[in-house]
Amino acid sequence: MAAHVRLVQVPEGDRRELTRRVRDKGAPARVVERARIVLLAADEVPGKQIATWVGCVEPTVVTWRRRYAESGLAGLADLPRPGKPAQLPEALRDRVLELTLTDPPDQFGATHWSSRLLATALAGEGTPIAHTTIARIWHRFGIQPWRSETFKFSTDPELEVKIRDVVGLYLHPPEKAVVLCVDEKPQTQALERTAPVLPVRPGHPERQTFDYVRHGTTTLFAALEVATGKVTEACTDRHRHQEFLAFLKQVAAAYPRRELHVVVDNLATHKHPAVRAWLDRHPRVQLHFTPTSGSWLNLVEAFFSIITRQALRRGNFPTVADLIAAIERFITAWNDRCRPFTWTKDPDTVIAKATDPRRRKTSSAFVTEH
Repeated sequence: MAAHVRLVQVPEGDRRELTRRVRDKGAPARVVERARIVLLAADEVPGKQIATWVGCVEPTVVTWRRRYAESGLAGLADLPRPGKPAQLPEALRDRVLELTLTDPPDQFGATHWSSRLLATALAGEGTPIAHTTIARIWHRFGIQPWRSETFKFSTDPELEVKIRDVVGLYLHPPEKAVVLCVDEKPQTQALERTAPVLPVRPGHPERQTFDYVRHGTTTLFAALEVATGKVTEACTDRHRHQEFLAFLKQVAAAYPRRELHVVVDNLATHKHPAVRAWLDRHPRVQLHFTPTSGSWLNLVEAFFSIITRQALRRGNFPTVADLIAAIERFITAWNDRCRPFTWTKDPDTVIAKATDPRRRKTSSAFVTEH
């Protein structure tokens, strides 16, 4: 006899929100569990099977399935607990925050605080406090001592000039000219997993073995046409000035009799005497250099991020030829559906953020794909 299935109706808007909660890596486990239960119930999965897949008991499935059926998304929230919330003394809260914003003493041998380490330090001061209380204080004030971000100032003396040049091309391209962003993605690896990939299943993402066999690499040269999003590509064994010059010639041939403004970074191969000599003989092709440590200004980096996420990172390539075929296949499909990349910030805004680490952003904050 087939298992009894309690069907839950989930509107499309709720389904999107529940899916977002399931995919949110920073969401509490209880939130993810409840969202998975409702989504599986909406797909007519029996309660006992939902409990097995989610890793809970069947009464839990019954509870959250019923709560959602009665109150929708609001029913998945925690109910208010009875009784008056405990009051934390302000002096203790302030001491927790004061210590958190300093480095741990040498006696702990740590570079940053954990909630348990801070609780130990406060206990040594005669102020016992639970580490869970410290975690709640951190959550309330948005403090995350375990996280660290990096930034880098450009040391290019022509930083402002180059930003205004490149951003000016994006915002106000010369009339009847083509603006292209060119770069190479070297050491793109042909990785083959040591076991077959396990496909996605309800309640489980696609899974790959951690180990792999490396079959070689290729270098992807790409030229992104800013006005359309179209990409011209070439894959080579190496990325010397010879390969870069050959790709420049390929790009020039793809846009005959057109004035080309090409944005590149400061790699030495882009400034090789052989490249300069060719440019002198072909004045319709002009290179515009991003600042040192400012390759994020080059919009082709956004395309490299897209192709890595959508075609390369989860690929399985027994040979370099398979890798190149996958790259070419993706770019062919990309060019059929490509859309313009539109820069959205003026040079003054970019300069301010490029020179202040508290406001530093990558190019993804300055561009939209239409």
